[in-house]
Amino acid sequence: MTQTTQRFLSFEEYLSYDDGTENLYELFNGELIEVPPESGLNVEIANFLFAIFLPIVGHRRLRSHGLELEVRGEPRNRYPDLTIIRAEHIDQLKRRNTIRLSMAPPDLVIEIVSPGELQRDRDYTAKRMQYQDRGIPEYWVVDPQLQTILLLTLQDDVYREVATLSGAEPLSSPRLGALNLTTAQVFSDRD
Repeated sequence: MTQTTQRFLSFEEYLSYDDGTENLYELFNGELIEVPPESGLNVEIANFLFAIFLPIVGHRRLRSHGLELEVRGEPRNRYPDLTIIRAEHIDQLKRRNTIRLSMAPPDLVIEIVSPGELQRDRDYTAKRMQYQDRGIPEYWVVDPQLQTILLLTLQDDVYREVATLSGAEPLSSPRLGALNLTTAQVFSDRD
């Protein structure tokens, strides 16, 4: 990860920054840290889930890794691997693909765990706390190494584990219902 020397005193100042690239940055203690590219496996899984959700919610409510989500704490923003936004977000995101704290939270956020203990801790603990604080009703942690999917829903402002699914267990979203899919299919090799 590359860190820039630019310092930002506020999230608004960061939002007005343009370095002329398509790089994604997390704002951490006023400094930009470049978000590394996703692994090929993570992209495959995100694309597969995108295709599953497409007929259910439509293309306008689906956002992939480029959606920026303002959160409290450090870093000040996250880029979920896959997000189902609310209908009201469609027009709000036309100018900039950022869901601000002043906006309603998205309906569902999915993170696909990258290899390594740091990434594992970030997805299972740090992001979980930030997404919980943000009031996101449903959060999935898709773990290719364990081949499990942890489903969390917000109940009384706290994430509760609905299930940790694996193998032939059917995958369903507490908010969207059955998906006609097993957990193993999410992780299977595709051609």
